[in-house]
Parts: sequence; C-alpha cells; structure tokens
Amino acid sequence: MLDVLILAAGRGQRLRPLTDSTPKSLLQVGRKTLLEHHLAQLAAQGFGRVVINLAWLGGQVRAHVGDGRRFGLRVRYSDEGERALETGGGIVNALGVLKSDPFIVINADILCDFDYAGLGVSRRHDMYLVMVPNPPHRRCGDFSLVHGRLVAPAAGLGRSCTYSGIGCFRRSVFDGLDSGCFPLRPIIEGAVAARRVGAEMHLGEWLDVGTLERLDQARRRFA
Repeated sequence: MLDVLILAAGRGQRLRPLTDSTPKSLLQVGRKTLLEHHLAQLAAQGFGRVVINLAWLGGQVRAHVGDGRRFGLRVRYSDEGERALETGGGIVNALGVLKSDPFIVINADILCDFDYAGLGVSRRHDMYLVMVPNPPHRRCGDFSLVHGRLVAPAAGLGRSCTYSGIGCFRRSVFDGLDSGCFPLRPIIEGAVAARRVGAEMHLGEWLDVGTLERLDQARRRFA
C-alpha cells in the first residue's frame, strides 16, 4: 500500500477561538476527532504507514496519536516547527519520511467517505486528484474535469469542480523544490497546464470543516 501524508500543521484561523488551545485536527466531530476519523478509515481500508505533519500545537497531536499502534497503523511525523510551511512546503518537508512513490495526501480538515485504496497515478500523469462538486462556499470551483483530466476553468470545457483535498502525487512533482513556506496550488496549476493531472469526481460524502459554521454542520451530521 502507498504511504499517506495527512496535512495537519495549519493554524486554523477561521476556527478560532477553538483552535487557540486545540489543533484543528483534534477538534471533536461525533465520537472522534477529525484526525481519528481519517486514521480509522485508512486502517479499515488496509493502509499501514501514515505520516502526519505538525506545526501549531503539534505536540498535542503527537501525544494523542503516538506511534499509531492503537489505530492499527504505523504513524511517523514531519515536524515543521512553530510555523506551518503551507501545503506545498509541508509536502516537500515530509518527503524524507515518506517512503512510497507515489504517495497519497489528505487534508486533515475534511470528512469524506472516499475509498483511498484505489488511488494511484497513471503513466501519463504526475498526479491524480479527487474532485467534488462545487460546495456553496466555492461556487466557481478550481478546475474543470474533461474525460478524466483536469483543465483550467478558463478553457470553458467540462464540468467545474473543486479540489477535495485528496490527491496522489509522484515524488518527481517536487523535484528541485527547496523546503520552504509555499502553497500546493501553483504546483497543481503547472501540472494542469502541462496536461499531466488525472482526476475523478467523488459524489459521496465530503465536507470541508474549515470554519465554525461548517464544523457545526459536521457535528450535527455525526450527532
């Protein structure tokens, strides 16, 4: 199975004041934290190795999850210090801990019933992204999906859709990038322009738990 990187280093500004003392990934939704929802799902789908990146209040995450044994997983950490390196920098910083090629990346602040076991990257692509229909807070979407490939929305083709925060990436995508603080979005856009991004639409359960309003929505869903 592929390694999985869970991006859990962010400050969670839009979830303050809850995230002033609790890392976003340890916010409770139902009987589990956001992070525990991911770990339980990955273990149930047969995964073994998980890497979690840490920054804001990362010590709490490390103390809560430990080595992952109680979840049936082997968990390691990519520590970014006090300041998160954003999504792109966080992935580059974790490459030394990740072993598989390709590897899966999941944003910690989503809830989704996607089957990760089927994720992979074809020979003609550098990455494979899971897209979702545009939610109310992102009506314009990120890209368009045409016959299993992402294109820029300005191309006027295909169905507009939003990146779910789930993807599978070849290590070569990050060749030559120095560790630093930068987002993943420009890297994806470059690969889209080069016609190197495969994708699929997920029509099942998905929620971006990025604000207090959507956290309340998730908690009602799991009440």
